[in-house]
Formats: sequence, C-alpha cells, structure tokens
Amino acid sequence: MALLLLLLELREKLGIVLSVAHFNHKLRAKASDADEKFVAKLAAKHGLEFHTASVYVAKKAKRERANLEDTARRARYDYFRSLTEFGTCDRIAVAHTADDQAETVLAHILRGTGLAGLGGIHPVAGAVIRPLLSVRRSELRRFLHTQKQTWREDATNRDTRRMRARIRKKLLPLLEKQFQPAVVEHLATLATLAREDDAFLEAIATEQLNALFQESGEESRITFDDLFQPLKKRGISAKNEENIEKIDEMALMTALSKRMVRQMVDRIKPRTGQLGARHVELVLELARSGRSGSSLSLPGGVEIRRERDALVFRAIENAGMRSTRNAPPGFCYNIDLASGTRGVRVEELGCVFRFREIDWPRKRGETSNDGGVLDRERLRFPLVLRNWCPGDRFRPQGHRSAHKLKRLLNEKRISRWDRDGWPVLTSGGILVWARGLAVAAEFAANEGTRTGILIVEEKI
Repeated sequence: MALLLLLLELREKLGIVLSVAHFNHKLRAKASDADEKFVAKLAAKHGLEFHTASVYVAKKAKRERANLEDTARRARYDYFRSLTEFGTCDRIAVAHTADDQAETVLAHILRGTGLAGLGGIHPVAGAVIRPLLSVRRSELRRFLHTQKQTWREDATNRDTRRMRARIRKKLLPLLEKQFQPAVVEHLATLATLAREDDAFLEAIATEQLNALFQESGEESRITFDDLFQPLKKRGISAKNEENIEKIDEMALMTALSKRMVRQMVDRIKPRTGQLGARHVELVLELARSGRSGSSLSLPGGVEIRRERDALVFRAIENAGMRSTRNAPPGFCYNIDLASGTRGVRVEELGCVFRFREIDWPRKRGETSNDGGVLDRERLRFPLVLRNWCPGDRFRPQGHRSAHKLKRLLNEKRISRWDRDGWPVLTSGGILVWARGLAVAAEFAANEGTRTGILIVEEKI
C-alpha cells in the first residue's frame, strides 16, 4: 500500500505509467479472496489497470513435494515474470523493506550460508525492483497513517511456528533492545557489502570458466589442473616473497573452484534445484580422490563423472534418466554381403554404415584412418551389426590378448555417456570390429588376403 501511494505521488516526476498486479496464493480461503478484492478496489479508485492471477499453492507444493513458502515465492515471481515477458509491464516494483532484509540475512545465517546468502535480498533482480529496501517498516506504517490509508495483514506473518515470524517477533526486538539498537541498519549494510564482494568474485569465476570449461555437444568438462589452479595459466599466484606467510594460496584457489563448480552446474542444469555447500564439497572430493568412472548426481538434474584427469558434466532430464538424450535403444541388423547388402541405416544412432569390398593388397594410405580392413574370406555370414553389451571381449590388431571392450573404450577415453549404443560387428558370434578401434587381429587383412571389407560410417 505504501509503495503504491509513493509511486502515485512520483509517477509524473519519474515518467512512468502505473498498474497494479496481485497474486492470490489461495492459502487462507476467504481471507485470500478478500485481499484480492481490497487491492482491486484500490486500483479502481486510482484509475489503475489491475492484473491478477491465482494458484492453489498448497496443492502445488504437495504435488511437487516442495516447501510451501518456496513454492509460493516461485509461483508469485513466475507470474510477475510473465507480465514483463508478454509486454504488460516493463518493471515490477515490490515493497521489501530494510526489516525484510535484516530478517532474510539472519535467516540465512541461522540456516548456514556463504557470501551469497549474506547478500540477502537484491535491490534489482531482472525486471523486479525493490525501491524501499533501505526504508524501515515502521516508517511506512507512519506514512500510511498520515495518508489515512488502511491495509490488510496476512495473519500467517504472526505465526511464530514459522522461523521468519520468530525472527521478526522475537529475535530482532531482542537484538535491538539488548545488543544493538541499529541492528537492522547494520544487517542491511552487511548485505550491501556482501553483494558487492560476491559480484566481484563471481565475475572472476565467470571469466575463468569461460576460458577453461570445455563445452562439446551434450557434455562439458574441466581438467583438475584448471579446476584447482584456475589462475595458473595466467601466471597469477597468491604468493610472493612479501606475503608468502600471510596468504593461504590453497584456500584462495578453493574459494574460486567452488564458485566455478556452482556456475558449471547452473549453466547446464535442465531444471530448478538448489546446490548446497555439501554438494559442492562432494564435487571437489570426486575430483581430488574419486576413482575414474565414478559419478555423482546433483540437484537440478546434473550428473558429474570423473574421467581420469577431468570432471565431465552432463544434464539429465529426470531422476532415473541418464541424460537429456535417452540412451539409444538396443539394435541388431543382419548383413549378408553375398546377397548384396552394402549398407545399413541405423536410425538409433543417426548414421549409415557402408561395407565396401576392395581388392587387396591396396595402398595403405587409403585405409590407414579407418581402423584397418577385414579379410572377407575369414568372415562367416551373415554378419551382425549391433550395440555393444557389457561382457563383450575383443582383441584389436596389435594386442596380444583379448580384453573387455569396456576397458578398451576407457583407454580411448570414450565417456560412459558416449558408449550408449556403441556399434560393434560380429561374425559367427565373435566380435570382429568396434567403432574407433582396430579390427580384430584374427580377422584383419594380411599378405594372403585377396578381398578386404572396409567399414565406413556416415551421418544421416
């Protein structure tokens, strides 16, 4: 109410056109609807356009198994965002006060927070602005009394079973009375300083991440050196002869590494999810001491996998699904060259495999990049092109003994995600070819070969 009256006084000076937006959370039955009617009547009194929407937030929170207050906040700001996205408004002004800021900072401290949490409520967040963030609530109440303007109170704000209400009704009055009369102002100043420092550090982390984070297709990676020593390539060190005893370089680098982890997850996560301090520590532990191949799932739908000297990040659509691209379903195609089969289209992989018969011997330069050539006379038909399966064993040309295909793919640094649907060729049940590897030693073309089979993969 106070914000609306103040903006009505200032609208000509500011050059703005006002309208009123109200979101009904449907949490207090008739009281919620009465609030909406009260606001609608006030908007009509001042000749202002009135926008409203409602959501049964309690049902939504139960359906999503989410916190009620968080669900209400997200629903409210989703509505506000829709008003700006559809061009109804350019900005949304909300009336958070210095008291709200102090309560938020204290709540974050009590729950456990870092520098970002100490920043509390931001004065500007996208299209949302908070012009009263430095004003005390008591000042606004006095202003409304002088304007003879009534307002409505949300009864749940007085429910001390909620932590925010306990902070407002009990903790802040105690701190003001027995510790520091200006505690609200001091907490608001702390939030401002924290936001400034946090923005500076975030900018550094973003700059480093842009230079070091390797994004390719559906996965992104960062090496351990780049994660734990992000400034090394720029020749920047926290230590020199003067401050070597004063500064813990590892602590400084870890602080930057943690911010980079948060940003990496935020960049690729497909849905909302809160990354806590413990999640970040688990990511760093995976990098420091995890085994190659081990993985970690994070809120927001992100899976991280350790692969030798790097962490690989990939989005997953839903819990229980491995990636934004479903793993290709199993496939199996018979290939009978004797009956004229010269190619097979594998829709599951989005490619075509062509089988070319060539005279042998041939100029090696023509086949050197294709992993070798199969001896047609040694093959038993029909050949079978299928996806690889756990337990498949293979002895590529140049190896003394057979190994599990999984091991060979690991050695080639083929990620677990890329291995989904990896194509192989069998002859009489024996694996004779696998994408990216040399052909099987016992089936490879040699001096006695008259006709070779060359396998070429083409994208559809």
